[in-house]
Amino acid sequence: MLAYRHAFHAGNHADVLKHLVLVQVLKHMAAKDKPFTYVDTHAGAGGYALDSRYARQHEEAADGIAALYDATDAPAAVAEYLAEVRAFNGGGPLEQYPGSPGFAAQRLRADDRMRLYELHPTDCRILESYLASRPQTQVMQSDGFAALKAELPPPSRRGLVLIDPPYELKADYDRTLAAVREALQRFAQGVLLIWVPQLRTVQSERLPQRLLASVDQSAARGWLHARLTVSQGGERGFGLIGSHLVVVNPPFGLEPALREALPWLVERLGRFEGAGHLLEQRLP
Repeated sequence: MLAYRHAFHAGNHADVLKHLVLVQVLKHMAAKDKPFTYVDTHAGAGGYALDSRYARQHEEAADGIAALYDATDAPAAVAEYLAEVRAFNGGGPLEQYPGSPGFAAQRLRADDRMRLYELHPTDCRILESYLASRPQTQVMQSDGFAALKAELPPPSRRGLVLIDPPYELKADYDRTLAAVREALQRFAQGVLLIWVPQLRTVQSERLPQRLLASVDQSAARGWLHARLTVSQGGERGFGLIGSHLVVVNPPFGLEPALREALPWLVERLGRFEGAGHLLEQRLP
């Protein structure tokens, strides 16, 4: 697990879907006067240089954010996401990509709390140098799954939790499901974002439906499931072909925003004729 570095994948198509949704949810959370807590269980480094040796090894951003960065016809939700990436680059050319904490830092207000967990020592040091001085922020080199017990419910009873493990260990699939169950037991009103890779493996194919079945009766405001499929994988079908985002207690307006955004993303990022998307929502 400690070998994983998100820098290899920064700005790829999976980041596009994940962060597009994250920006929309953060916007909704910040629209109310009452402060909220943002918890990131696998925070990474907070931001990534796209010309680093890590990012350049597979150049995954080329088929993700780089294919969208200069778009002038993007749907509203995509345009808001791109505006955040451009702000992270100071309004200039695409050179850096914000991690999830980077997006959160640009959207949270001074009295909103951040709790960022990252096990990799190097990434945690980078994250700490970037955000530890921000008010109401704690950066911890510890297990984000285990941390939910202490973090939920948050003091203001308003919270957003991003669960985004690398899934390099098969145990991450079961731990993700267990973490979601525990989070809802402690904080049924909380908004949860769970990212799942779309791979041709049994664990990956089953987890989204296991999550939806698990939260169906326990989520106070239902769930939303979005999937973006862009490629066929490698010669033998291996590799990341797309990704899922499960949103527990989704904010009002997220589903219509994604209904407009996902077909546009398929058109821009799809790499084979079978590229497509799925969007489903269940309300209580």
